[in-house]
Amino acid sequence: MLDTLISIGDTLKEIRETKGFHLQEVASKTLINYTSLSRIETGKRLPTKPQVQSLAEFYSYSENELIRHLISDKILYEVQNEDLGLEGFHLAEQKLKYGITLFNDYKNQEKFELHNRRYIGNKAKLTDWIMEIIESETVGKGTFIDIFAGTSIVGKSAMKKYKNVILNDILSSNNITYQAFYGTLKWNSNKLVEISNQYNSLTSKSIRENYFSKNFGGKFYEKDISKIIGFIRIDIEKRKKNNEINSREYAILLTSLIYTIDRLANTVGHFDAYIKKPIPKKALNFKLIQTSDFEGIKIFQEDANDLVRNIKGDIAYIDPPYNSRQYSRFYHIYENLVQWKKPKLFGVALKPEPENMSKYCTVQAKNEFKDLVENLDVKYLAVSYNNTYKSKSKSSKNKIKYEEIIEILESVGKTKIFEKSHTFFNTGKTEFNDHKEFLFLTKKNEK
Repeated sequence: MLDTLISIGDTLKEIRETKGFHLQEVASKTLINYTSLSRIETGKRLPTKPQVQSLAEFYSYSENELIRHLISDKILYEVQNEDLGLEGFHLAEQKLKYGITLFNDYKNQEKFELHNRRYIGNKAKLTDWIMEIIESETVGKGTFIDIFAGTSIVGKSAMKKYKNVILNDILSSNNITYQAFYGTLKWNSNKLVEISNQYNSLTSKSIRENYFSKNFGGKFYEKDISKIIGFIRIDIEKRKKNNEINSREYAILLTSLIYTIDRLANTVGHFDAYIKKPIPKKALNFKLIQTSDFEGIKIFQEDANDLVRNIKGDIAYIDPPYNSRQYSRFYHIYENLVQWKKPKLFGVALKPEPENMSKYCTVQAKNEFKDLVENLDVKYLAVSYNNTYKSKSKSSKNKIKYEEIIEILESVGKTKIFEKSHTFFNTGKTEFNDHKEFLFLTKKNEK
C-alpha cells in the first residue's frame, strides 16, 4: 500500500507511473484537462471529487482510499495553524459522534416540529380527538380562541379550519414560541442557517463562564453545555441590539434554543428539580424550528380573565392549570432564558422571585373559572379536564371538581360530555388508575 502520508497529487503520480501511463494518455482517456492533471500531480491544485472518482476508475484503484487522501489534503489546505487544526479535528470527531450536521439551506435541514418539546399537560396525543368533537358539534369557522394555549398544539390544529386563531398564555417562553412559529413578519432563513452553523461550531474551551453556566451548570445542564447555552443566549441578544436580526428572527432563534436544550436538561421534563446524578456529556446540536406562518394569528400575553373581556369569537378552547403546580415555576429556566433579566435565584431549584402566578392553581380556581366562562363572548366553549382530582398526591389534585365544572358550564348553556382513556404525564411519584380525559362542549345561551 502507498504511504498514507503523501499528498493526493504524489499518490496519483505514483499510481500513474506504476501503471506505465503517460500524462497525456490519462488526460485523453479520462477527459480531464492535461494542464489540470499536471497541476494536480505537482501539488499546485487539488482535484475535485468527480476527477478523483474518474481517475480511480481508470487506474482500477480504490476510490475510497483516494477520497481519504483528498479529504486530508483539503483539511491541511484550509487549516495551516497546527493548534487550530487539532481543534478542528476534535470538533469534527464530536460532530460525527453526536450526529451534528452543518447545513446550506433551511428547506433541506432537519428541524424541530411544534410537538417535539416536553410540556406537562400538553394535548399532542389528544388534539385529533378534541378537534373531531369540536368540528362535529359546532358551526362557524371564523375565530378560534385558545385562551390557555400552552404549547399551542390545539391552536395550531385549529388553523387548518378557522380563518382566525387567538393564542394567549401568560408565560414569556410560550409567547415567544407563538411569535416564532406563527408570526407574519418576513425572516431570512439563510441568515439563521448560517448563525445555526456558527453555534454548532462552538467549543466550551474558548467560552468564559456566564450567568447561565454559573447558576445551572452541573445541575440542570452539564457544565460545558451550560457555557455554550449561555454564550448563545448572549449572542442572540447582541444581534438583536445591533439590529442584525428582526423580531421574528429573534423569536425563532430563542425558540430553537429552547427546543435544542429541552432534551439535554438533567430533569424529568420540568425544572421543579434536577436529577442528582452525574450528567453525561452530549453535544448541543442546535437546530432551527419548522415555522408555520399563519396570516390570521393574534397573539396575547395576558391574564385570561382580563383578556376575555376584550375579544370575541366562534369558540373558545379552555385548558387551564387545574392543580397547584404553577407553570411559571415548572418552567422558570425557560422564562429566565427568554426574559434575560438575570435575576437573583433562590433554593435548590434556583428559582427567581415568583411572577405570573395563576389563580387557577389556588383555592380561587372555581370562581376564576366561573368568571371566565360567563364573560367569554363566544357561541361555544370546549373545556378540557381530567380526573387527576382523584389523585393521592396533594399537588396533583385538581382545584376544581368534576361536578363543579359541570355546574358552572350548565349555568351558561347546554353541555355535552365526552371522555377518553389517556395516559397522563407522570414524574414517577403520582399514582392512580383509570385516568381519563374529558371534553365538555357547551353551546352558550344567547344573551
